[in-house]
Amino acid sequence: MTQSLRSRLGWLTALAAVIALGTAGALLLRAPASASILPPGALAPTSGQRAIARKVARILNEYQYSHPDIDAQFSQLVFDRYLHFLDPEHDYFLASDVQGFSAAYRNDFAQLIEAGKLDPAFLIFQRFKQLSQAHIRYALSLLSSEPRWDTDASYHFDRKHSPWPTDESQMNTLWLKRVMNEELSLLLAHKTWPQTVEILRKRYQAELHRITQISSEDVFEDVMNAYALTYDPHTSYFSPISSEEYRIEMSLNYEGIGASLQMDGNYVSVVNVIPGGPAAVAGTLKPNDRITGVGEGKKGAITDVVGWRLSDVVQLIRGKAGTTVRLQILPAGEHTGGKEEVLSFVRNKVTLKAQEAQSKLVTVTRRGHAYKIGVITVPSFYEDVQAEDAGESNYRSTTRDVLRLLLKLEQQHINGLVLDLRDDGGGYLPEALALTGLFIQHGPVVQLRDRSGQIEVLDDPEKAPAYTGPLAVLVNRYSASASEIFAGAIQDYHRGVIIGQNTFGKGTVQNLIPLDRWSRKPVDGQLTVTIGKFYRVTGQSTQHRGVVPDIELPSPVNPKVVGESALPRSLPWDTIAAVPFPVATGPAAVPSIATLRAEALARESRNANFRWLVGDIHLIDTMRAQTSVSLNLAMRQAERHREDQQMLALDNARRAALDLPLLKNSRQIGGKTDKIPDVILDQAEDIMADMILLDQQAVAPLQAASAR
Repeated sequence: MTQSLRSRLGWLTALAAVIALGTAGALLLRAPASASILPPGALAPTSGQRAIARKVARILNEYQYSHPDIDAQFSQLVFDRYLHFLDPEHDYFLASDVQGFSAAYRNDFAQLIEAGKLDPAFLIFQRFKQLSQAHIRYALSLLSSEPRWDTDASYHFDRKHSPWPTDESQMNTLWLKRVMNEELSLLLAHKTWPQTVEILRKRYQAELHRITQISSEDVFEDVMNAYALTYDPHTSYFSPISSEEYRIEMSLNYEGIGASLQMDGNYVSVVNVIPGGPAAVAGTLKPNDRITGVGEGKKGAITDVVGWRLSDVVQLIRGKAGTTVRLQILPAGEHTGGKEEVLSFVRNKVTLKAQEAQSKLVTVTRRGHAYKIGVITVPSFYEDVQAEDAGESNYRSTTRDVLRLLLKLEQQHINGLVLDLRDDGGGYLPEALALTGLFIQHGPVVQLRDRSGQIEVLDDPEKAPAYTGPLAVLVNRYSASASEIFAGAIQDYHRGVIIGQNTFGKGTVQNLIPLDRWSRKPVDGQLTVTIGKFYRVTGQSTQHRGVVPDIELPSPVNPKVVGESALPRSLPWDTIAAVPFPVATGPAAVPSIATLRAEALARESRNANFRWLVGDIHLIDTMRAQTSVSLNLAMRQAERHREDQQMLALDNARRAALDLPLLKNSRQIGGKTDKIPDVILDQAEDIMADMILLDQQAVAPLQAASAR
């Protein structure tokens, strides 16, 4: 591998060191602390948060790519987004609440935030908190008696565009239907009425408890994101805790004990133990163990954490490698109030191997020949920046991991390679450049344009490709950003075939700016700022349009709901001038796309698994089109039975065509005897086999001519 790519990105990395200080907004919007409009006991912004708000506003106004006018229209959008964060389905606020807050703050909400005057936003949250508690208590009261299930009423669950209820009577009716629907869902899942009541009582009580745990930092993060995301969908604020989670996601490691946790009522419980971590090595912590207390060091006091938020418990458990943490647990299966145990662990670096690149070898037979096909799955474009900056030679990165896997596959003499980028939302831009360099002849990969119009062309860092054989790249609607840079370059260079669904369409570049440049930890959080747009070497933007696959395959993901084009305030599609680049020729070039499409289409019609997938997507689309459900038990049972029979018939048709035993009921679908196939990956492997065959047919005449 070459030297650090981040040092090659010029104006991109220069901004990382820029921290804009000072205030923003009109001085007239400021008010002394004594003039607070918040009631006694309400959550309130801190002086530090007010300063951070001013700092964020200054940075965005100076460096964000689109630099919109911060006027009344912008303020209205920020205000509306904040309300959406709090009440997305319009079932907490009354219309009068919204009207009152709108009249007072909607036209200058952004300017208030810029000036650090956050009390109005916290006042709106205080009203939301009050209403949430009241509505959930009402929901609890409804569990005292079982409703009649022979009603003609229905519940409209998609309320994003519905008006807010005008009075308490409308609100109560809405919540009555909401609770009835949750009760019905449990009854349809074969729960008895007493079991349903107990489950929902615990659920609502847990919701009440979580509301009391919301902190000033939580409210502040929502306020700042309502402001930042109005610039564009990828400009956002990370609180200190969120910043650390982002670092872990990008580096795939953290210092702790190596356990995945989740909320289970009032307890934080263990989901699984990560292989290789301290907890796995000790062998004492098990899935479904519940953590009741956390102690620091070998003898420190144990803090009771029952009822705590998951994020707060996680922060207690994590810590510097080499230090000791003790967990007080209620073992799996032990009843509440049963015997607890105290387990001791020495923290260490934990690597999230399940989220790194993985590979496998498959064999596909075509015309009597067995072809070995390597499949490498890339879940994200990650890099352990801290380890690289510290001079560690073995730091983790997508490109390094893919190269390692690729070398192993080539030792097994693969005939072709499928790179699976489905659901890969991107990550570090340098990794997109480096990964592309493993497959193309040295040349430009992507063009970047900043807000001033300056264009920078970024080349791949490798002098020669590491793999020159047949290549297919599998994408879907969730493949975004760095995935689109890679897929676009492979397509433009004619180096491989892009298979799957139209990608997400995120054609913008973000820079992560720590809001406290002098701290090793982001004590003030971090800001992700859109500072540019990227363009393919052809000059085409992927913004909105994404990368169009050469061979399209069906997908259950609805592009009208998922994708850049579905996001508010997304930047427009445009083009710039192309740059010269070497198009692949000879054995590395892509064979006839038309031939590959024809072969895939013919295979789809006779493939039982493919027909099943198409039918399953149709059922999903039909269900997804619903925006309301009946609250009549008999009607819902009939509807559920009809859906179950449709799914059963669809799956059994597939099984019959494959000479597999038929299932007796829909509950067996996806069970031990009914492994759901990855039809899309199977198709990609078949297309690769076609590519190998076509490649061999193209090479054979050349070899014969050379022999003569």
